[in-house]
Formats: sequence, structure tokens, C-alpha cells
Amino acid sequence: MRNLLIITFLFFSHGQLFSQDVEEVEDTGEIVDVPFAVIENVPVYPGCIGEDNDVLRKCMANNVSAFVNKKFNLRKASKGLEPGNYEIFVFFKIDKEGYITNIRSRAPNEKIEKEAIKVIEKLPRMKPGEFKGKKVAVIYTLPITFNVE
Repeated sequence: MRNLLIITFLFFSHGQLFSQDVEEVEDTGEIVDVPFAVIENVPVYPGCIGEDNDVLRKCMANNVSAFVNKKFNLRKASKGLEPGNYEIFVFFKIDKEGYITNIRSRAPNEKIEKEAIKVIEKLPRMKPGEFKGKKVAVIYTLPITFNVE
């Protein structure tokens, strides 16, 4: 009986702990950062042409991947690592002027993170993305995978 009482108490107190008041947020009309996946007009990598947003999105992704594959120093990044597959996530913004900013990386070790950031810093300036007719900063996430033998 005591266990049932404790479980009942925990069940009801759980609702109290996680309930939240909903606050109304005023729409100021200001657009902040927009994820690449939902941007109306994607940032355009130099050399990408076309009117179709899907074509430009694919061209952008392909060119960024090719750039990273070419510039990423796998020998330097993998030195001292155990054999196996590794995955890095690099997060950055393409700002309203088309420059790469706010680069962050998540990787198995600091050496790999630094190499990934160093490569992304070298990306060329792009035509900025647009949302609701205004230039906006676009958040881009790039997964990088590699294998150490």
C-alpha cells in the first residue's frame, strides 16, 4: 500500500514539476536566423546557377562537401586515432552578407574539431539566403564522416 501511495504521489507531482505557463510572444517582424532546410531562397555558392531553389540547394550542398573533402587534412586529423569510423558535425552561419560566421564543431577530439573549423573558415563568400524577401543569416549543419585504418 505504501508503494502505491508513493507511486501515486510521484505521478501527480510529475505533472506539477513539468507544467509550464505559456507566454505570448509579440511578433516584431524581425527575422532572426533561418535553418538551411527551411529557407525560402538558399544561399548560393559561387558558380551555382539556376532559378529552382532545389537545384541551388543541391548545388550548394555538393560544392560545400567537395570543398571540405578537398581541404580537410585527414592525415593531420586522424593522427593518433584508433582505427574506425568517425563523425564530425560542423555548425555555422552564412550571414546577411554571405560570409561564414559562428563556426562550431562537435567531434571525438579537439584536434579533429580544430581541423574542421579551419576548413570551414576557408569557404568562399556566398550570395546570402533570403526569407520573406529579406536577406537573413542561414544556419547550416555539415556532417563529415571519415574512416581511419
